Amino acid sequence: MQFPSLNYWKQFFKILSRKEKLVLGGLAILAVGSATALIAIFWQKHTIEVAAGTGSYTEGVVGQPRFLNPVYVSSSGIDSSIARLLYANLLEYDQNGQIVSGLADYKISDDGKTYEFILKDGLYWSDGKPITSDDAIYTIKIIQDPIYKSPLRAQWLGVETERISDSGFRLKLKNPYSSFLENCVIGPIPQHVWETADSKNFALSPFNLKPVVSGPYRVKKLNLSKDGVIKSVELERNPKFFGKKPNLEQIIFAFFDNYDDLVAAFKSGRVQGFTPSFDLVGLNSSGMNSYDYFMPRYFAIFFNPNNNKALADSQVRTALSYATDKNEILNAALDKKGVIVDSPLPANIYSLAALSTIYNYDIQKAEETLELAGYKRQDDGPRVKTVVRQHAFQFTKTLVKGTKLSADVKELQKCLAQEVMPDLETNGNFGDKTFEAVKLFQEKYRKDILDPQGIDQPNGQVKQATREKLNETCFPSGNATTPLIIKLTVANQEPLLKAAQNIKSQWEKIGVAVDINPIDIVSFERDVVKPRVYEALLFGQALGMIPDLYPFWHSNQKVDPGLNFALYENKDVDKLLEEIRTTADQNARSQKLESVQNLIAKDAPAIFLYNPSYTHLVSESVKGINSGIIASPSQIFADAGNWFVTTKRVLKR
Repeated sequence: MQFPSLNYWKQFFKILSRKEKLVLGGLAILAVGSATALIAIFWQKHTIEVAAGTGSYTEGVVGQPRFLNPVYVSSSGIDSSIARLLYANLLEYDQNGQIVSGLADYKISDDGKTYEFILKDGLYWSDGKPITSDDAIYTIKIIQDPIYKSPLRAQWLGVETERISDSGFRLKLKNPYSSFLENCVIGPIPQHVWETADSKNFALSPFNLKPVVSGPYRVKKLNLSKDGVIKSVELERNPKFFGKKPNLEQIIFAFFDNYDDLVAAFKSGRVQGFTPSFDLVGLNSSGMNSYDYFMPRYFAIFFNPNNNKALADSQVRTALSYATDKNEILNAALDKKGVIVDSPLPANIYSLAALSTIYNYDIQKAEETLELAGYKRQDDGPRVKTVVRQHAFQFTKTLVKGTKLSADVKELQKCLAQEVMPDLETNGNFGDKTFEAVKLFQEKYRKDILDPQGIDQPNGQVKQATREKLNETCFPSGNATTPLIIKLTVANQEPLLKAAQNIKSQWEKIGVAVDINPIDIVSFERDVVKPRVYEALLFGQALGMIPDLYPFWHSNQKVDPGLNFALYENKDVDKLLEEIRTTADQNARSQKLESVQNLIAKDAPAIFLYNPSYTHLVSESVKGINSGIIASPSQIFADAGNWFVTTKRVLKR
């Protein structure tokens, strides 16, 4: 059978009527459309959208960078975020906050004192030179040397280094320390570059801003204003990076003087992401995604029993715990951006057994506990505790001139020094000066001592009438009342001020007067926290992914530079904290940590409030971002290699 020729088809269309031609044309269009739709459906079904491996992302930041050098960066701030993209770390955190291999694999000796690292194959600096164990050892020694003034120095004191080979080295500790691995989440710097820098001006070296690096990105360009201020840092892919090539060709950090300018840049599209200040977390902007991360930290009210005796009473602390509505504080002060915590080990970070003691909000229980503590409701004002004051001493004997070495005379002299003769010596001998002091006292209280007996002149003898007045004046009996008033000290910034206002209104419901004491943030730590000048302190503490509570809750950390803000002391807790530091077995450590948090919760030296989320606002055009648990703010860029802004479709495998 022969297929009809083109000439045949031309003749065929000539014999069709107009209506038949329209019908045939419609059927042809329908067939083509159906075929196109089927192809599109097939394509959609059998392909996926992936990163195209192109595009740029700009992060907006308020402030200026100083060092792009792991030796000088802290765990937060601008420098840390940029350095996170420039330097690969010896060890890294995974998405669950667990420590895993980075540049190196590692193993720990059975006694927990020796850490051995072996660098992976094929590691190079961005200038093409190989990364070796010498670079890691050099970096650690720079950190340890006081001349370089690294903020990390305290973490590395006493650590010995030993070179094994070009790719291997050991770190030796004097004593086992279970949290030491976190110190090793650090990026080495290249020895061949930095050994040429002057040690005295190491921090000012141009290598700090134009570094040779090992991470997924390298510095492409620094953009400066006319007066030399850094306006932005452009990063480009580092072709020598050993890991997966990042999706984004370029990441830019743009710097602003204030949040108003930053927000304007975000809304105009010049910036694709930024970390807002608290009052901007709820920024209403279309085309934006909000990513919430959680770090190992918490905020609490720490009680100082030395500066307010009521807070030395565990019943008072327990009552205040019951009277604190943490849900209300979280909602009102943080707009629900966080989770409630009940111990110094936030449950959303650490996988530990549930607490044995939790103070759920219960006004009635709080009231009952204060009643048991002796603090009674008043018609007006705060609760008051009445204490029956016992006589410290009473004069019962007749004392006259010439009495020697008498305990009664010593008390007499103390009383007379307080009342009439400040320079009277307390020697226990009733001499001329004491005799004159007694006469002055009798004259001072003539209406009570002399006149009732019809005596014109003081006689200097301590008999019944004089004794009674001395007892009444110097050793009064009766009741002493103590109002329940607490000064709550807080840094003068949000959301802490809102939280403090909530706490004040909650505690006032149970008859506790609260005086909020806001302190300027510049002097807060120096003048308040370090010298422990507060009664109750609303403050936060940051932990590590491998928790070490020793600096925060051991009794020998009650004074600065210790971080025991509650001046807490419990011998059982001290012993456990010491053991935890030297325990390598994870299960054993977890059990001891559970015991610690239960003991602390029972003693209630603080009220643990919340773990605030760390929010990152990003344009919805940016894909591939996964929020979760992070060790520090800079770690939001740990998975920046997976971010993308341009896409393509490829067949499913």
